[in-house]
Amino acid sequence: MASPTSNVHAVDLFCGIGGLTHGLRSSGITVKAGYDIDPSCRHAFEANNLGSTFVAMDIRKLHYEDIEAHFQGAAVSALVGCAPCQPFSAHTRRSRDQRKDDCSLLLEFGRLVDEGTPDIVSIENVPGLARHEAFAEFVTLLRALGYHVDHGVLSCLEYGIPQRRRRLVLLASRVGDITLPPGNSDDQPTVAAYIKDQPRLADGQASECDAAHVTMPLSELNRRRIRQSKPGGTWQDWDDDLVNACHRETYYPAPYGRMRWDAPAPTITTQFCYYSTGRFGHPEQDRAISVREAALLQTFPDDYDLVDEDAPLVVHKLARHIGNAVPVKLAAAIGAAIVEASDVH
Repeated sequence: MASPTSNVHAVDLFCGIGGLTHGLRSSGITVKAGYDIDPSCRHAFEANNLGSTFVAMDIRKLHYEDIEAHFQGAAVSALVGCAPCQPFSAHTRRSRDQRKDDCSLLLEFGRLVDEGTPDIVSIENVPGLARHEAFAEFVTLLRALGYHVDHGVLSCLEYGIPQRRRRLVLLASRVGDITLPPGNSDDQPTVAAYIKDQPRLADGQASECDAAHVTMPLSELNRRRIRQSKPGGTWQDWDDDLVNACHRETYYPAPYGRMRWDAPAPTITTQFCYYSTGRFGHPEQDRAISVREAALLQTFPDDYDLVDEDAPLVVHKLARHIGNAVPVKLAAAIGAAIVEASDVH
């Protein structure tokens, strides 16, 4: 990892376990602090990002004057973050009024920008947010405050991330032009390249060498199903007695699917630990992917410390942390764009 430079200081809102922070630091940015309402993220954030402080706080109670000290001595200040995005996901169906209410955290981000006008602003979110009126209002606010703005939906595959994951990224600068980071469409990362060397596990088992290499147990019915599941296949590969009526009614092929070694993974969601919720079956072992494997597919380093030894290990909570994270390689590309726009090297 590159040594952070003191010239660009960043504060990471909705920081979670530090995917965005870790990538920004690797690009040379000094991330002074991360703010998140979930205190269970503290261990992973601080253990892997030494010198970056985790603050457990509701962003709605935060004011720019509370974070201004983090920017003292910096040539460039950057406010970055990824507001919780599930309400805008393609898998979420909500009414117009409900979805308007879901914008509150983005609006809080905008309030902080309006209060302090940091030099750089960056947000990352699901593509569906780009179609929401609140996003248009956010962009309008930035431009009214004098920011140069660039935004678009990026394919994670083009940034070396082995997922069919697409993300909305916005970059805005008051210190000059700024553009989205270029991708590399020639790179086609695969599941095998990232997780094939992980030790074998049974469902419900944890590795003796890595507490994060742990899986959820399967029911006996799902053990029978996964034994008949083919990499990249569907429930149509099963015997008839294993197929539920709901499968035939919806014909949604992803649940109970296996990944393929020679292809990218699907989007790693907060539910990846459950074999039934997507194509999260291991390519050849009869189980869902482990927490460590999901973290690797999110491009966290293989030594990223995810498990707090002083707290109970809860697999679905770790899965939520991993699924909500910004892929580290995407964060590094965002960081490189910020450094280039800041003209401080």
